[in-house]
Amino acid sequence: KTRSLFGVTWICKINLVKMLIFANIMCFLCSAFIPGSSREVRASAEVSAQMLKKLKGKNEFTVLATVKQDRLNSGVILSVHQSDHRFLELESSGQRSEVRLHYRTKNQKDHTEVFPYSLADDQWHKISVAVSASHVILHVDCNRIYERVVEAPSMDIPEDTSFWLGQRNAAHGFFKGVMQDVEVLVMPQGYISQCPDLNRTCPTCNDFHGLVQKIMELQDILAKTSSKLSRAEEKMNGLDGCYCERTCSVKGVIYREDEGWTDGCKNCTCTNGTVHCEAISCPPPQCPAGTAPAYIKGACCKECQQMRSLNLFFSVPPAGHDFCSEGHGCLEHSDCVNLEAGDCCVCKDGFRPLRDDNAYCDDIDECAEGKHYCRENTMCVNTPGSFMCICHTGYIRIDDYSCTEHDECLSGLHNCDENALCFNMVGGHSCSCKPGYTGNGTVCKGKTLKFTSSPSPFPNSFSQPRLNELCFNLEGGYDCRCPHGHNCTGDCIHDNKVKHSGQIWVLDNDRCSVCSCQAGQVMCRRMVCDCDNPNADLFCCPECDPRLSSQCLHQNGLLTYGSGDTWVENCQQCQCLQGQVDCWPLPCPPVDCEFTVVPEGECCPRCVTDPCQADTIRNDITKTCTDEHNISRFSGSSWIKHGTECTLCQCKVSRHRQIPNCKLHLTSLSQRNPFFFLQ
Repeated sequence: KTRSLFGVTWICKINLVKMLIFANIMCFLCSAFIPGSSREVRASAEVSAQMLKKLKGKNEFTVLATVKQDRLNSGVILSVHQSDHRFLELESSGQRSEVRLHYRTKNQKDHTEVFPYSLADDQWHKISVAVSASHVILHVDCNRIYERVVEAPSMDIPEDTSFWLGQRNAAHGFFKGVMQDVEVLVMPQGYISQCPDLNRTCPTCNDFHGLVQKIMELQDILAKTSSKLSRAEEKMNGLDGCYCERTCSVKGVIYREDEGWTDGCKNCTCTNGTVHCEAISCPPPQCPAGTAPAYIKGACCKECQQMRSLNLFFSVPPAGHDFCSEGHGCLEHSDCVNLEAGDCCVCKDGFRPLRDDNAYCDDIDECAEGKHYCRENTMCVNTPGSFMCICHTGYIRIDDYSCTEHDECLSGLHNCDENALCFNMVGGHSCSCKPGYTGNGTVCKGKTLKFTSSPSPFPNSFSQPRLNELCFNLEGGYDCRCPHGHNCTGDCIHDNKVKHSGQIWVLDNDRCSVCSCQAGQVMCRRMVCDCDNPNADLFCCPECDPRLSSQCLHQNGLLTYGSGDTWVENCQQCQCLQGQVDCWPLPCPPVDCEFTVVPEGECCPRCVTDPCQADTIRNDITKTCTDEHNISRFSGSSWIKHGTECTLCQCKVSRHRQIPNCKLHLTSLSQRNPFFFLQ
């Protein structure tokens, strides 16, 4: 029957279609067949607002569904998204046999968690994905398939977010098959409603995080109280008599704390060991009659000066006169330039004027202001009047502004043996001995087996021993014989059937894969597609399908792709297969470090040493440190060091031990980094 759900009409197999929204539970309950590729099943604005109110800010929820998905279909079960941001989406890809959970992290980054599992097999399955803080559990048919610790999702969802069922939007992610009992439960261990016999005695990850947070808060209160008591005891005992002053060294001169000086046309101050300078601000002079404001030697601001006579002012100097040699006022980072009627000051390249006559100039930080030309694989370093582009480790310079990976194999700068293969890697290379040789790659030795140029069915080759044959070295050659009880014919056993050596066949359960028997081993590969062949199998070769119905629309709605085409969009690899778009995250190499950041314009994280620059900080809360009061601190926790006001300590985990790391916290005048750390 046709019923109205979310304000649109669609096909349902049952008479009862209802939605339950109460205290902590939201449900979609329906048994629906989702046909075709033109539909729009989403919640109305009123229902979306109610659902949003229940989900927003929650750390525990479960998405459940019972589905029967068509083979090879890639479609969305439930999607909560706004514009291009998927705040919560459950997707099943039959093309890649994956279940994907898309969401936004607490630092507003898009994240996709991929679970290798095939739901698109035209069979009924119960699926549930339970999220509890940073803990995710995937159940299929009441069996726990995956359990992972991930970056915690953020349910800070905007007001105009859309809730879609069976599709991502009106144009993409269409689920094909049958689905029922699609539910979003905002409660701990929501999978119990689908599988009531599952164990639920253990506390959830969110419960554990809450307990840890309370303990850390109590630790902080205890540490602050202990610190205050200690400082009071120190003052009472009169032990606070030591004063440590941090000085500043500028051009060989030592300045004390809070001491000020003038450097050119800048006022500078020494603050806690750091020099802070600002350009001198000059008020406009109020000059009496007969005088005019002008710069004088040794002053940064204009002063009232007697006006020179017109005859002097308009006197014509001799041609080619060197005014600069007679003395000029061009000082720091400024050059004197001769003109027809006098001289003037010009700032050197890479410097900007501190006053309008260019007599004083200050360095331009091209790196901080983005006025550099450093390209990929480089780091910008500011220098007086210019900048440098430094290559990252493992890369070589192409020109002054860009670097490329150092191919040690291609350049011959490797230590591989002449009988080894060289494989270039980021920051180095590896060596592997060629077939027929043994060793570690840097030293390879040949095997003792000798081959003779006896007659062979293979041109220009040596006669080879057959499978399981034993060979004996002879003078100038060898002899091979088959041991008793062994099969030396090279035949293969596949699916309990004998396949002769050299035989080729197509798999019964996958018509797109071709297998062959080679020397006793079964080798299988995907069928090679020849689009020039009019009889090409379009099921196995979707890229050869010329039909318009097999084309796909790009996410921006402006480009069209043919079946089999691939492209990259928002750090995802996408492919068009017979009219369906399937996207999956680009693979990234693993990083083993505490602080990581994803640079702008890139998709994969990189290691950084500065926690202020990091997108993600990895802390193991099972590890602890002991502070100065013998209080155990969890990894990642922070506290103010005893006896100080500005020293912040943090428990950091190393590979071998846990140590508290303390840094002095200072306030900076820099607009780019309002706070920074010094050891």
